[in-house]
Formats: sequence, C-alpha cells, structure tokens
Amino acid sequence: MKADITNRSPIFFVCISISAAVVTIVLKAVAYLLTGSVGLLSDALESFVNLVGALMAFAMLTIAARPADENHAYGHSKAEYFSSGVEGTLILLAAISIGVAAVPRLITPKQLEQVGLGIGISIVASLVNLVVALLLLRANKQYHSITLEANAKHLMTDVWTSAGVVVGVGAVALTGWERLDPVVAIIVAANIVWSGGRIVYQSISGLMDTALPATEQETLRKILEPYIQSEIQCHAVRTRQSGMRRFVSLHVLVPGLWTVQHGHYLLEKIESAIRQALPNVTVFTHLESLEDPASWKDTDLDRIEAAPGDTIQQSADGEAGTQTKSKNIL
Repeated sequence: MKADITNRSPIFFVCISISAAVVTIVLKAVAYLLTGSVGLLSDALESFVNLVGALMAFAMLTIAARPADENHAYGHSKAEYFSSGVEGTLILLAAISIGVAAVPRLITPKQLEQVGLGIGISIVASLVNLVVALLLLRANKQYHSITLEANAKHLMTDVWTSAGVVVGVGAVALTGWERLDPVVAIIVAANIVWSGGRIVYQSISGLMDTALPATEQETLRKILEPYIQSEIQCHAVRTRQSGMRRFVSLHVLVPGLWTVQHGHYLLEKIESAIRQALPNVTVFTHLESLEDPASWKDTDLDRIEAAPGDTIQQSADGEAGTQTKSKNIL
C-alpha cells in the first residue's frame, strides 16, 4: 500500500532528505576510508552538498510558508528560489573540489584497498538516496515546489553518480588500472556541473518571474474558451510562478450596459474555474467595457500568444474599439 502524503507539508519531506544526507555521508565516508578511492571521496562530497542544500531548503521553505504581511503582500514564496540557487552553487563548488582531489591522483595513482566492502557500503547509500528522491518527486507532483524538485533531482544525480563510481572502482579492482579511479571522479565532477548549472538556471528564471509552463497556459486557454462569447472578450492575460504559488491576471471586456453586479458575477465564475484547474493560484481580473476605446489600448500586455484568426478591426478614428474578436488568448 502506498504511503499517504496528502497531509504532509513540504518541510516534512525536506526533513527526510536531511536525515538521508546524514546517513549517506557517514556510509560514503566509511567507504572512502576503507578503499582510499578518490571516486568514492567525490561521492561523499556530493552527499555533503546534499546535506547543506537540504538544510537551506528547510530554512527557505519555512520562510516561504509564512502568510502575506504588510511588507510582503504577495507572500514569501520566492524564498524557495534562494534555496535552489544556493544548492546549485554548492553543487558547482563540490565539482571543483572533486577535480582538485582527482587531478593529483591522476598524476600519482594509488592502489585501492578493501574494494568489495567499500562498494557494498556505497550501494547501500545509493539505495537510501534513490528511495528519498522518488518520495520527493512524488510529493512535488502535489506541491509543485521548486525546492523539492531541485532536491529530488540532486539526489537522483547522486544516485547516478554513485552508480558510475561503483562501476569505476570495480573496474579498477578487475583491471588493476589505478588511473581509472580519478578518471571516473573527473567524469562525476563534469556530471555534477551540468546538474548544478540547471538548478541555478531554474532559480534565476523563477526570480525573473517566468511565465507558467506551456501545459498550464494551455489549461488556462481551455478554461477561458467557454466564456468568450459574441459579447465577452479577454486580453492582457499574464502569468508568472513564484515557488509553489501561481499568479494569473487578465482583463475581461463586457458590454458597457451591463450592471456592476452582472460583470462581477462573471469575473467570480472565471476566477473560480481557474482556481479549480490550477493549484496554488492567485487570480487578478479587471473588468472593462467593450465599447470604450481605452479598453483596447492594453492589448499589448498579452503574454499568451493569440491563436490564428484573431484580428483587430480599427474604428474610423484609428482606435481599436469596434473589433468583433479581440486579440485574446483563444
């Protein structure tokens, strides 16, 4: 039976990651001390980065969970990007450390000892990381947290790194070619650089208010489609993501003769539909009159590409105020 994770907070899963990091550091350090393998040393260093990253994730998720206040009206969810950014940077530093340790060993090889026992311990540590990584990935499907995602991807990188190290150390034992050990460590370092670079890039993208993924924008498009009738239009549709939070804003244009109550009821229906379809979303809507030329001056705010066939018909005075179909997201 699958464990129920619906009533667990993201911080709970980060605590599991912290515990796993401590266990794997001890196991991999023992494996390195037994064998003297610089490859296993590189593996242990990456687990140390896992620990620091998980501690940072714990701190930032705690901050991100704080409610909005007077100085942070949109909440604290962007704190998650600091966590993933620091973790990505630490990964890059770990890669440099591995390279520094591997190059001298490449020049002056060293015979490995107790390889079998060291490999066995490393495999146990990798299984711990694999289980925790899969748990975090499953939790991230519910919370959509970049912190959990970064931590899970880092652990999966660690698993593949460990697999490469085990193969490399085993090959050294079988072939007797001692330089293969530092070669594997350098390859591991290169792989870590790639992983760390991607995490840093994702963090920077989040801080730059990147739009929602294409799949979620398509969901938004489908939600709005039924509401776009002959007398209702939408434009100035913008989206952004901030940690686990999503933000959607749009302008809804209705006939000017509508009552405020009628227009408000329509906006409530649209906002409710978006909140039901997209998790952790805050929706901002703005009501405008179809007949007012000023309503069409902000069509350049659209951040979701209009579908083919959407045209703007200008009135005689040059204002886009008498169009039959707006430059909307449909």
